[in-house]
Amino acid sequence: MDDMERREAAIKRLRERRDFWTHLVTYIVVNAFLVVVWFVTNDGGYFWPVWPIAGWGIGLLIHAFETFRRPIGEDAIRREMERGPR
Repeated sequence: MDDMERREAAIKRLRERRDFWTHLVTYIVVNAFLVVVWFVTNDGGYFWPVWPIAGWGIGLLIHAFETFRRPIGEDAIRREMERGPR
């Protein structure tokens, strides 16, 4: 991997992290708004915001996993090649 490829990979990782943090802030703001709407319009009734919070939360967890997992490095590729097929 030459310097240009490493630079492009680093920029891609930085963009992915920035996009994740934007996603997280959006999740918090929108769901806080939904909870406020529920609180203002309900007298302690059914807590319906749980559904968008849970559904979107699952997507956010997947996004976090994709963003922060360790990249596959050359060492891991070499070790897997040495193990051979199973």
